[in-house]
Amino acid sequence: MNPLTTLTHPWLIAVWPGIGNVAINAGFYLMSKLGMSVLSELQTSSLFDIEHVEVQKGILHTGRRPRSRFFLYSDPEKKRDIVLFLGEGQPPLGKYQYCQSIVEYAQKLKVERIYTFAAMATQMHPEHPSKVFIAATNEETLDELQTQDVQVLEDGHIGGLNGLLLGVAAEKGLHGACLLGEMPHIFSQLPFPKASQAILEVFTTFTKLEIDFTELAEQARLMDEQLGEILSQVEDKLGQTFTPPDDEERAQQPLTALEKLTEDDRRRLDQLFVQAKSDRKKAFELKQELDRLAVFKDYEDRFLDLFKKSGL
Repeated sequence: MNPLTTLTHPWLIAVWPGIGNVAINAGFYLMSKLGMSVLSELQTSSLFDIEHVEVQKGILHTGRRPRSRFFLYSDPEKKRDIVLFLGEGQPPLGKYQYCQSIVEYAQKLKVERIYTFAAMATQMHPEHPSKVFIAATNEETLDELQTQDVQVLEDGHIGGLNGLLLGVAAEKGLHGACLLGEMPHIFSQLPFPKASQAILEVFTTFTKLEIDFTELAEQARLMDEQLGEILSQVEDKLGQTFTPPDDEERAQQPLTALEKLTEDDRRRLDQLFVQAKSDRKKAFELKQELDRLAVFKDYEDRFLDLFKKSGL
């Protein structure tokens, strides 16, 4: 990695996949709307193992290790640059070492604060607004954040790297906070963009970043409708007996999401990639379509390549 040393009062945000895709979705949206570019990549091959193979039309291919990359937004007004660390996975071992590497690189960039995004699964009703909970490394940062519409996480713990990274940062003399978007625990296996939007609204308010939330708000609205339909179906089916599939149904192998793509789907995705390449603010519309078709993982490398600088 070749860190830049001329950033303007930079802050770092770190996100990983997790419950409801809350953090990673917020990271992708911010990356798209700010038109970020790849800054560098953290070499983590020693921390991740390959645990599966991928099958395409009956042929086995070795799966790839998750990548960990830094993206940069250079503030045209020279007030504050934003560095986004996007990890495609959390290492099963060596988490402390992994976080140390991130913090050491942040120090080389002269990052002033580190923030992480996460989800908070609660008993909330899916139709209610998502609250944002906060936990900070020091009283000063906590006091500053409490000027926003947030709720302090008084007790408990933050699992995974969302909390550990901040602990390591504090040990190294860097301060920051975790912003946790509320989502219903009964739907913790489904994306919940409303929580992503709530986090970003808080973050962009105190950083004075101007972000258009139209697409994320629409994604949240559509998910609210889908969850409402799921709840209605569950209520309607309560008490009904489950009927197992017959032999013919069991014998059928389901098609993958990629195999289900129609030619129109593929053409539309190609068009969106072309549009996003010339205007990265269009990238989140592309991500929405990839998520809707459940093929983001198949296109992830191509999507992230949109944020490469020319010549890289």
